[in-house]
Amino acid sequence: MPKLTLEDLKKIKEEVKTSTSLREGGHRAKITVHMGTCGIASGARKVMSALMDEIAAQGTRDIIVTTSGCAGLCSREPMATIEILGEAPVKYCDLNEVKIKEIFNEHVVGGRIVERYALAIGSETTF
Repeated sequence: MPKLTLEDLKKIKEEVKTSTSLREGGHRAKITVHMGTCGIASGARKVMSALMDEIAAQGTRDIIVTTSGCAGLCSREPMATIEILGEAPVKYCDLNEVKIKEIFNEHVVGGRIVERYALAIGSETTF
């Protein structure tokens, strides 16, 4: 194993700091990319990669990115749900790499819902 440099140690420190912050609830937004079989077949992996690239490029540290199974609307995949602290969740559909980056910048960073890609605003309820 090669010797660790000072830069390597700084990178490890930042990674640990980020993961600890998320475990302690130090986030303001959660993005769920729906990765059921239908979502993956429709391009959800490309959407997830583009999203992760955009988050890394901006150096955003207060976002949780997660996956879920099928949201039940296979014909509208790929889909993602954006949850901003204190706001109703928004489910976006028919996504691609360009759309998810726009949604990230407009909604997550800018605080403005991208209505032209939004399928629903609010949570599903069970009685």
